Amino acid sequence: MTTAPPRSLRRLAIIGAAIVTFATTAPARAQEDVSAKLARIEALLLDQSSRLSVQERRLAEQAALIQQQDLELRALRATRDEALSEIRAGRAAAPQQAAPLNPPMGPAPTTTAAAAPTPPRPVGEAPPAATTEQKAREVAAIPERLGVLTPAGRFVFDPTVEYVRSSTNRLTFRGVEIVPGINLGLIEAGDADRDSVVGTLAARYGLSNRLEVEARVPYVYRHDRITTVAAADRAVTRTMELDANDLGDVEVSGRYQLNSGDNGWPIFVAGVRVKSDTGVGPYDVDFDDFAVAKGLATGSGFWATELGLTMLYPSDPAVIYGGISYLHNFAGSVDKAVGNNIFVGEVDPGDGVNASIGFGLALNPKFSVSFGYSHHYIFPTDTEINNTTQSSNSLSIGALQMSLSYRLSRRLTLINSFEFGVTSDAPDMRLTVRAPYSF
Repeated sequence: MTTAPPRSLRRLAIIGAAIVTFATTAPARAQEDVSAKLARIEALLLDQSSRLSVQERRLAEQAALIQQQDLELRALRATRDEALSEIRAGRAAAPQQAAPLNPPMGPAPTTTAAAAPTPPRPVGEAPPAATTEQKAREVAAIPERLGVLTPAGRFVFDPTVEYVRSSTNRLTFRGVEIVPGINLGLIEAGDADRDSVVGTLAARYGLSNRLEVEARVPYVYRHDRITTVAAADRAVTRTMELDANDLGDVEVSGRYQLNSGDNGWPIFVAGVRVKSDTGVGPYDVDFDDFAVAKGLATGSGFWATELGLTMLYPSDPAVIYGGISYLHNFAGSVDKAVGNNIFVGEVDPGDGVNASIGFGLALNPKFSVSFGYSHHYIFPTDTEINNTTQSSNSLSIGALQMSLSYRLSRRLTLINSFEFGVTSDAPDMRLTVRAPYSF
């Protein structure tokens, strides 16, 4: 017969069994917890890596978008600067719509296939409408001294070549007309053909947006062919040819813009011009015994000053221009014997009044045309000959004007002008070629 172990021993056995069981199961549970944690950490790392990949892709897209927008921004700024330069130089129109120079820098919006396309609409803020001065600058074909001023700080070199052709045919009868068609006396016929080429170096500078100064230095070449025929018992023909080339009359001028031309007003520009006597005057050449000149003048021989006022009024798509000026010639003493029995004392050249009107039209940013009419009235010249003052006839010079201009580059413009005389005192034609180059 066995005896039951004591209660203390049973407790010890139970505790020992529990310890053995815990000792065998605890490492397995701990290992299971570590594996779960590692799995969760690995899942979190994969999720973070996926998110980082998405962020890197978005950053790359943003960088590409920023680079594209930077290129577009530079192109827009270059276009804007070029357009502003052309507008200030008078060779282009102000734009009516412009894209923004600072586009948003955020990510491009995403759209779904079911989303409706956004209708086109203006982007950015439109610039203000072109001013009267900007519109007037579009027409470079407006005649010289009638256009808008040179912008402040801009220097323009303006070489010019001018060709003038004039001819006169006169028939003079000295005698008695018995019946119509039967004349007793002397008939004289004269034919004069005059050609001149003037090359001018001109430069103007804009002291401010409303004030410019200009200087002109011309060089003149002239060729005259004069033929006279006297018919009495027999015809006597005499032909004389003269050539001359020398410096012409140097000029300086200034122009000031009186108003801005806004609020529907035209632009008014006042100008003053001073002409010297640097050219060879009509009394500086040699004469023969019969007071016939043996040379040609390349200048007027007298100082002169001119005051003028011009007007420019844009009326889309044209620009209307007009001007009026008064030329005053200063009298001078010649005190020279011309021929055997003629002594010329004081000479007072006649003053002149000039008026012109026309319109210009810009067909595109590079090409423009203008049409107009100019009329110049010259008062009689008073000449003291042998202590007696004699007056010449007044002159009325009218001409139709046409001009073409083409902008070859941002700085160089080619201008071709024509004038056709419509009065007997006007030259037959005048052809002018200009090539202003701005700095």
